[in-house]
Amino acid sequence: MKIRIGSRGSKLALLQTNQIMEMLKQAYPQHTYEIVIVKTHGDMNQQARLDQMNTSGIFVKKIEQQLLDHQIDLAVHSMKDMPSELQEGLCLGDVMIREDSRDVLVLQHAASLSELKPHAIIATGSKRRKYQLLKLRPDLEITHIRGNIDTRLKKMKDMDLDGIVVAAAAMHRLGLKHQITQYFDEEEMIPAVTQGAIGLELRSDDEALKDMIHKLSLPLDTREIKVERAYLKAMDGGCHSPIGARCHIKENSIQLRFVYGNEEGTILEKSVLEEPLEKEHEIAEMAAAYMKQHVKEG
Repeated sequence: MKIRIGSRGSKLALLQTNQIMEMLKQAYPQHTYEIVIVKTHGDMNQQARLDQMNTSGIFVKKIEQQLLDHQIDLAVHSMKDMPSELQEGLCLGDVMIREDSRDVLVLQHAASLSELKPHAIIATGSKRRKYQLLKLRPDLEITHIRGNIDTRLKKMKDMDLDGIVVAAAAMHRLGLKHQITQYFDEEEMIPAVTQGAIGLELRSDDEALKDMIHKLSLPLDTREIKVERAYLKAMDGGCHSPIGARCHIKENSIQLRFVYGNEEGTILEKSVLEEPLEKEHEIAEMAAAYMKQHVKEG
């Protein structure tokens, strides 16, 4: 069997795709594998701000269409780019890889957030990061930035920015861990829903491939991801809304830390729920009900 794997063409996307392909090759050497690069709407429009683009799933829809058209058999995404609702006929495979889910600060000169000069300029393309950062340091000037990690690091130097906020997972995968100045605790900055996880999307009726992925999956991470995505869906949040969540399943309990804000950032609410493990399939709805009461209807 030949398995065609769809991916965006960026350095990070191809690193992730190759990592998945190598795991499949090792476990199932009897099959052949091919990477198919797909240019998405988000890749083609590099000028517009992500938070001003109306399309949900701008980094995944073209790849999804290739799945539906049987041009590819498996799509590899950054899971946090996935919209809360998938197209009919498609499903997510179990999680095979989840890196560090935290956000990190990369600074040009200062040694930490607290040591940044007053009114320092920090760049991010995410409202979730921007609003949480301003809660920690209201004096900061937050400017918008787009592009892959290498582009952002170059812009930081060229534009003489004081720093940028990016995902730890991206820095780790690109071998840039040494450039990280500070990791944000989840209490300080709640990550994007499913941040750090590689998303595997396939046709819903492809039971053989689904089973292959399941046998290589991380059961705990898969369950945590489902809870985080359930919160995203319950809040009707797209991947660029100021929304975040991180689930931790423990031996007898489940914890969900979550954040939601309005578009303008004038309201930003964070909370955490810790419930018995029996509430695993309810905790996301409980969190969403809390948020709707405090933010959406407040």
